Amino acid sequence: MPVFQGKSGLVFGIANERSIAWAITEQLAAEGADIGFTHLPDKDPERPKAEKRLRKLVEPLGAKLVMPCDVQRDEDLDAVFSAARETYGRLDFVLHSIAYAPLDDLQGPVYACSRAGFQLSMEISAYSLIALAGRARAMMNPGGSILAMTYLGGETVVPGYNIMGVCKAALESAVKYLAHELGPEGFRVNAVSAGPLKTLAASAVGDFSKMMKLYESFSPLRRNVTPEEVGRAGMYLLSDAAAAITGEVLHVDCGYHVMGAPPLEAQAE
Repeated sequence: MPVFQGKSGLVFGIANERSIAWAITEQLAAEGADIGFTHLPDKDPERPKAEKRLRKLVEPLGAKLVMPCDVQRDEDLDAVFSAARETYGRLDFVLHSIAYAPLDDLQGPVYACSRAGFQLSMEISAYSLIALAGRARAMMNPGGSILAMTYLGGETVVPGYNIMGVCKAALESAVKYLAHELGPEGFRVNAVSAGPLKTLAASAVGDFSKMMKLYESFSPLRRNVTPEEVGRAGMYLLSDAAAAITGEVLHVDCGYHVMGAPPLEAQAE
């Protein structure tokens, strides 16, 4: 029987077919999951670009719920979880793949980040996980799982990642505290720390192409990760196969995070 047969959940953060959230969604759907989705509200209702882009991806999966959601608006979050209750009854998983920083604040040094930019980046990239978890808690089945997306720049300095690294550090801390608080109720909270993938969000990070080359040269596997590999890892953490794993940041980066210095052959170049 498919791993997610009879299970339902929500996915927040699919921007397009290159999104990590989409890579995980494909794996979940292949295993029988019934999934609801959200998209950014379109500024022009007459030209719903975000909605159309998402529907093109998820309607072939038989998605019963596709809604706009601005995670800065409590009323939007309440509406999504209310609709999810009406559609699915209860949830088995929630996937959080949401991050944002104003371009000027993201591409500049951390010391130059504006107060408003810092507040906005933290609210969307870190607090949104807390907001989702609080709502999901009230309607999750026993063994329910929440998964967030992070990156190595939240643990150590990755030049070019800048203020988003600070946000990911906060996100990873939230994962651990939420795991502690929701654990007694039988719910798990984890994060996947993926190697660099060519997503819409990654395009805003400085020197991204150099970052990918570094992974190919320095990681123990001497290659970069694929979307399918990240998708399978995310699906695993959301599944019952990971029933004893919570508060974890799982690195899916071909081992890059373990390296304290470049391989000897790279140093010789």
